[in-house]
Order: sequence, then structure tokens, then C-alpha cells
Amino acid sequence: MIKMTMFLKRHPDLTRAEFVRHHIEQHGPLFRAIPEAKNHVLRYIQTHPVPAPEGTVATADYDGTAEIWFDSAAGMHAVLTSDSYKNRVFPDEKTFLDHDTTLIVLGDQVEIIEGTV
Repeated sequence: MIKMTMFLKRHPDLTRAEFVRHHIEQHGPLFRAIPEAKNHVLRYIQTHPVPAPEGTVATADYDGTAEIWFDSAAGMHAVLTSDSYKNRVFPDEKTFLDHDTTLIVLGDQVEIIEGTV
């Protein structure tokens, strides 16, 4: 299993609310619907910032994250190089993301506290 974590900035033409709405209502379902995601993605979640309680933690200036668990590095490659992704999902990303400021981290996940959340 390999996990991809993306730190996302919105396209400069969008408000934060427009970005969140598009990410949840359009992009998520579009990605979920491609056959390669159905075959190789174990989990996909989106997170959008909420204000931190005062005095607790400083937060980074990102508009959201996306976390995708792939069954393997080969599965990730199959999804991200597929015609479905390149012709349907990636063009949609250009409409709501600022790719130049998106950060991507790949890695193995180590669970420290197990839970059902």
C-alpha cells in the first residue's frame, strides 16, 4: 500500500467556498468514477480547514488536502497514467487547483493509535 497526501491551494479565480464545493461535489465523484480508481484506490478522503481554537496550533495556509491510499505503487501508476485520469480528472484539476503550489508526499503509513475514526 502507498499513501499520497496532497496539500492543495485553490485556483486564484475561486473563493475558498467555491473551491471546497467543487472539490467535494464535482472532483471527488469524478475521480471515484474512473475504472482505475475503482480497481486500485483503497481509500480517498478530502479535508478542508476549519479555524483552530485560539492558542492551540498555527496552521498552514492551504485550502485543503486530499489523501489517497493505493493498493501499490504499480496501482498508483496505473491510475495516474490512465487515459481516464489524463482526459477527465486532470483537466478538472486545472479548473479549481493551483498546481504550481500543490505539494505531494508519498509514503508508507504507520498507525500509532488505532481507531475507527
